[in-house]
Amino acid sequence: MQEVAFLKQNTEKWKQIEAILSGKNINPDTLAELFIQLTDDLSFAKTFYPGSKTVLYLNSLAAKVHQAVYRNKKEKKSRLITFWKFELPAILKDCRREMFYSLIIFILSLFIGIVSSANDKTFVRLILGDTYVNMTLENIDKGDPLAVYKKVNEIDMFFGITFNNIRVALYAFTAGVLFSFGTGLLLFYNGVMLGAFHYFFFQKGMLISSMLTIWIHGTLEISAIIIAGCAGLVMGNSILFPGSYTRRRSFMNGAKNGLKIVIGLIPVFILAGFLEGFVTRHTGMPAFVSLCIIISSLIFIIWYFIIYPLNVKKEAVHANS
Repeated sequence: MQEVAFLKQNTEKWKQIEAILSGKNINPDTLAELFIQLTDDLSFAKTFYPGSKTVLYLNSLAAKVHQAVYRNKKEKKSRLITFWKFELPAILKDCRREMFYSLIIFILSLFIGIVSSANDKTFVRLILGDTYVNMTLENIDKGDPLAVYKKVNEIDMFFGITFNNIRVALYAFTAGVLFSFGTGLLLFYNGVMLGAFHYFFFQKGMLISSMLTIWIHGTLEISAIIIAGCAGLVMGNSILFPGSYTRRRSFMNGAKNGLKIVIGLIPVFILAGFLEGFVTRHTGMPAFVSLCIIISSLIFIIWYFIIYPLNVKKEAVHANS
């Protein structure tokens, strides 16, 4: 569609929106519907008429509607449900590129950790530390290589691991302010560490048994760190690539969306901490049970953070078409 035709088709609607905004008593539900329509128009204009006056105009109008929404909208008791059911998935849908980059950085660094460990006998100790390696070797000699998960009582381990994981996620997010480089570096380090960790057990002929134990909690934990990396890249890229927004406005939007992603990960970290504190310590559990937990966790991550956001977006577009 040519820009002239696009303007002709939507100008009247935009004028009506301006007229509604000039009123005093504005229905919050009406504002929400207008905001969805405007963001759809803005997305279309950005795609087909980048850098045009139409994009600038729609940016300005969408900002006014957004401000009006949060000025007039009353918070409901179901706010948290709305956040995880609609708001967070909508953000995740728009952050698929950053999610992909975060995943690629982590996977590449994982393989770097494996290859480095295979070619340098000192690399594992350099990354994991002599204390951990020596302790694990002692546990292997005792016939319980993953006894480290049994040394602390369940509740203390649950709280300690959960808060530590949330702290790592916040680091991954806030590091994005360094033009995404900080987030990439943190993802790189964690990926290399995981690669070295798995190669260490591979050397000892215990890769499969260790993975069946570690990934009980690791599936959620590692996935959440990668998604937190996505949040950091969202904020960092908003500085590097402001598009038609001012750099300040772009950064504010990126920081807000990134923070919402990190907040949305808190239940995932809590569940991962619970699994690590109360379940992973049972290193002798049947492989079938371990696989059920690992596969269920992976299915949840793929469904909620990848598949569900696409469906939510499609439903929103259909409802407002």
